[in-house]
This record gives sequence, structure tokens and C-alpha cells, in this order.
Amino acid sequence: MASPGKKSFPLRIDPALWIEIERLAAQELRSANAQVEYMLRQSLQQRGLARSKPLAQSRQADVTDAADADLADKADKKS
Repeated sequence: MASPGKKSFPLRIDPALWIEIERLAAQELRSANAQVEYMLRQSLQQRGLARSKPLAQSRQADVTDAADADLADKADKKS
């Protein structure tokens, strides 16, 4: 079952490479899919092309920060 909000696509990959990804995933207590996503994100960060958080988490953080700023503004106005 695909995770909501995530893009799914077929991937053709060398079987030997997939075995190594599964081995590494098991060592790091991740699924093979999560390991591939982690490695892709890590690679993009090394190239300076990705955020430290996934976009969905970044958007949620932006919403939370905006709500916190609104509360601070209201508290300042009451003072």
C-alpha cells in the first residue's frame, strides 16, 4: 500500500544493487523503500539541492511557525 502524499513509480534496478540496499536497510532498521528515499535525500543534500526536512514536514513547520508568530503578536498587543 502506498503512503498518502507520496509519489509511487516503478523502478528497474540491478538485482545485486537491490540486495545491497536491502542489507543496508536491515542494518539501519528501515524498509528498503525508506532506505532508497533516505539515500536519495542524502545525495541531494550533499549536492546542495534538497532541504534538511521532507517538503511535507517543512510545510507543516511553516504553518506551526506562522501560528506561533500570530500568538506572539496577540500577546504583545495585550501587554
